[in-house]
Amino acid sequence: MNRPARPLTLYDFALSGHCHRARLMLSLLDLPYHSIAVDLLGGEHRRAPFLAMNPFGQVPVLQDGERVLADSNAILVYLAGTYGDGRWLPKEAAAAAAVQRWLSVAAGEIAHGPGAARGQVLFKLPGDLAEARKRAQRLLGVMDQELQQRAFLAGAEPTIADVAGYSYIAHAPEGGVALEPYAHVRAWLARIEQLPGFVGMQRSQVAA
Repeated sequence: MNRPARPLTLYDFALSGHCHRARLMLSLLDLPYHSIAVDLLGGEHRRAPFLAMNPFGQVPVLQDGERVLADSNAILVYLAGTYGDGRWLPKEAAAAAAVQRWLSVAAGEIAHGPGAARGQVLFKLPGDLAEARKRAQRLLGVMDQELQQRAFLAGAEPTIADVAGYSYIAHAPEGGVALEPYAHVRAWLARIEQLPGFVGMQRSQVAA
């Protein structure tokens, strides 16, 4: 496996599912990295030094030597392609398309369903909480049906699709979205948690 010349640097926020995706991938690949906490609540992500790394003002940001990467899914693609030894990001067209489908779901249905519900509950973000919960339930229903057919989102083996999907699904109850009705989703979460190198995300003490 290719290894970085020096530890990577991750600009991070402990309660962000987007940041957890990056932390989880780094750990699954057993890559050394240095974490720098970004004070989102204090607005650090909107100040010039951070905006120079990511003009959108979003975490995570990953620095690998002179290369700076933003966006959690882009970071997953980079880490898997650079250090993943071909395991986490398939090159065959149909398999790669299956992974890309779930990266799009992570940026769409997951972000606007369980991710949005959790953000509204924990961080008092604006939005329609009831609608976010309905979106989450529709998504979980689709995922549960598809996970009857295979062990992981894009096939028989774990890929970055699973890393992108895990964090906000596992923490959906923090947004008031129950996982109990979705046995296949819960089994999938358990399979990810059993992977060598798995690290979980800090759970909030705020009740939904």
